[in-house]
Amino acid sequence: MARPLALTSGEPAGIGPDITLAAWLRRSELDLPPFYLLGDRAALAERARTLGLAVEFADVGPDEAASAFSRALPVVATGKAATARPGAPDDTSAAAALASIRQAVADVRSGRAAAVVTNPIAKNVLYRAGFRHPGHTEFLAELAASGGATPQPVMMLWSPALAVVPVTIHVSVREALAQLSTDLIVSTARIVVADMTAHFGLKAPRLAIAGLNPHAGEDGTLGMEDIEIIAPAVEILRRDGVDARGPLPPDTMFHAAARKTYDCAICPLHDQALIPIKTVAFEDAVNVTLGLPFIRTSPDHGTAFDIAGTGKANPSSLVAALRLAARMASSS
Repeated sequence: MARPLALTSGEPAGIGPDITLAAWLRRSELDLPPFYLLGDRAALAERARTLGLAVEFADVGPDEAASAFSRALPVVATGKAATARPGAPDDTSAAAALASIRQAVADVRSGRAAAVVTNPIAKNVLYRAGFRHPGHTEFLAELAASGGATPQPVMMLWSPALAVVPVTIHVSVREALAQLSTDLIVSTARIVVADMTAHFGLKAPRLAIAGLNPHAGEDGTLGMEDIEIIAPAVEILRRDGVDARGPLPPDTMFHAAARKTYDCAICPLHDQALIPIKTVAFEDAVNVTLGLPFIRTSPDHGTAFDIAGTGKANPSSLVAALRLAARMASSS
């Protein structure tokens, strides 16, 4: 039997429990791959009662999860209780969320699970508890560190209609401009090519590299960054045999005809990448972390405290994340 996916609890007060329960209840209809939730069974059962859902739970270890999946939602205990009510994080939230992530990574690295799928976290809740990373992506890179070397994590947002990668992620625009360099663009693109080749079945991924300034700088009249930073990166990639084009004007890269000409758009800034994919594929986009020694996907949305526990949460992005994780794992 195939190894199951390790699904983290995410922020206990958010919609992670809601979409997990909704996805499992539709497991047969959606033909979902087996997964288990790392978290507090009592908290999950309480959320099911709040939502009026009849769900069977199975307290299991990772090795037993796949066989239990068809009859009950497998739950692997982390040893951290979660007492937060929907929409109201409490003192247990950060510890429960972080323990779940740590254990999921450990399970995958030990071969007990095929991939990590993460439910949404509330970064402000984690920051108050002393969390020092900008987000999930950077924390996962730390957990993946081996021999003192931390891999470069690359955040991809993927959907059947569009895949995008921001070169700079969870920093201010001012800091992003300070970070942006030819070397960073090249290293990011090389990771994208390697992982899309290994896990997405693409022999020669086509990359579209977005410019930074309006109209990609208009030959330097609107800024020199496109000429001095981005164009050299594209040239290096092309010399390496990568099918890369750019810098391209970002405002003409994302219409339907343009999207057919590349497999992934690489953008200097966070919002250059995320605005188009959230416009094109808001409900089924998946957050994928590339560059790690394990597979990690996540729904492309937040904790949605305002609808937690109401039954209004849409599990579509989690379903897409589970399916993509299984697909990537099967191609490894």
